[in-house]
Amino acid sequence: MTLEIVHYNHPVLRKKGEKIAVFDAALRKLAADMIDTMHAAPGIGLAAQQVGRAIQLCVVDLRASDSEYSLTLDGLRKPPELLMPLVLANPVVTPVPGADPEVVEEGCLSFPEIRGDVGRPEAVTVTYNDERGGFHTMTCDGLLARCIQHEVDHLNGVLFIDRMDKKARVAIDAAVKELARATRLEAKAGKPAKPV
Repeated sequence: MTLEIVHYNHPVLRKKGEKIAVFDAALRKLAADMIDTMHAAPGIGLAAQQVGRAIQLCVVDLRASDSEYSLTLDGLRKPPELLMPLVLANPVVTPVPGADPEVVEEGCLSFPEIRGDVGRPEAVTVTYNDERGGFHTMTCDGLLARCIQHEVDHLNGVLFIDRMDKKARVAIDAAVKELARATRLEAKAGKPAKPV
């Protein structure tokens, strides 16, 4: 089932998510619905805040991307396509020591048609629980590392526009203000933000 994606300036996008303590059928259903929503949008990542839930849960699926990246899961090299879609609960991201920052254009499902350059470490290690509560450590690079960092930022109330330098932010400022205005008007009218 697809869920509604909220747009900037919805207040839930600025809320830090609560840690997940119960790994039950309801959580697995939410994760599956988030994956359906991400695919329908279409996107490569989605955080719980983007569907109105302030919890530490995000999903990622890069199978449709032609970008190259590598990953190790729990110390073993794994074919990425066998692990996707990923469900990450309570993720904690740490840059790999010596990983160079890389500036790449990003978009976000909560900011339709708005893109801008964002600098992030090229490789990270992320610890997380899967949807059944299993604990994992993943080290990855490239687009996967970027996507996970973007989604984990959402879980902490941080948006990709917050990571842009001044020049990149100024270039999209008018579009961001217009989106915020549209979201406010829809909220006043009692309408939720339109799904992407």
